[in-house]
Amino acid sequence: MKHTRELPIKEKVLEICRRLNTYYSTELTCYLRHEDAWQLLVATILSAQCTDARVNLVTPELFRRYPTPEALGNAALSDVEDCIRTTGFYHNKAKNIIACSREIAERYDGVVPSDIEALTKLPGVGRKTANVIRGNIYHEPSIVVDTHVKRISRKLGLTKSEDPVQIEKDLMRLVPKEQWILWNIQIIAHGRGICPARKPDCANCFLSDLCKKQA
Repeated sequence: MKHTRELPIKEKVLEICRRLNTYYSTELTCYLRHEDAWQLLVATILSAQCTDARVNLVTPELFRRYPTPEALGNAALSDVEDCIRTTGFYHNKAKNIIACSREIAERYDGVVPSDIEALTKLPGVGRKTANVIRGNIYHEPSIVVDTHVKRISRKLGLTKSEDPVQIEKDLMRLVPKEQWILWNIQIIAHGRGICPARKPDCANCFLSDLCKKQA
C-alpha cells in the first residue's frame, strides 16, 4: 500500500486535477440524458438514491407523456408515480417533480432559472440538484457534492466535514474554479470505476499515493 506523499495542500490539489484530467480527459459529460434544462432538472430529482442508468430508462416515457413543464405540472400524481416507480421513493419524487414543473411553468414561463437561490426554492431542489443545472446547462462553475464527491474528497484529505454544504465550500476554496465542473464529472467516474465504496481498487488507483485513507 502506498503512503500519502506530503505535499502542500494547494500543490496536492493541482496534482490531483492534473492526473484526473489526464486519465478522464477534460470533456464535459452529463450521465443523465436530457434535451433541455427542465428535463435535466427532473432527471436529477429522480436520480436521488437511484442510478443514472435506471433514470435514463424511465425518463423517455415520462417526457413522452408530459413533454413540457406545464404538462407535467398538471399531471395526476398516481399517473406520474406509475411512470417513475422503479426509481424508488416514487411518491415523494412524483410530488416534487409535479410541483417543481408547475412552478417553473407558472412563475418562470417554462424556463428553468439559473440563480442558485431561485433554484433551491423549487420543490425537491437542493444545492446538489441546483449545481447540476448551473454547471451542465448554464456553465456556471459549481461543485456538486454527491456521495462519490463527498467520500473521495474526504479520502483525499480535502475536507473533514460530513456536511455537503461545508464540503462544497471546502472544495470551492481548494479546487481551481475552472476545474469545478470537471471535478464533479471525474470524481463520479472515479467512484464508479476505480474507487467504489465497497471495494476500492487502491492497487491500481493513480491517486493512491495522494490518498489519506485507503479504505
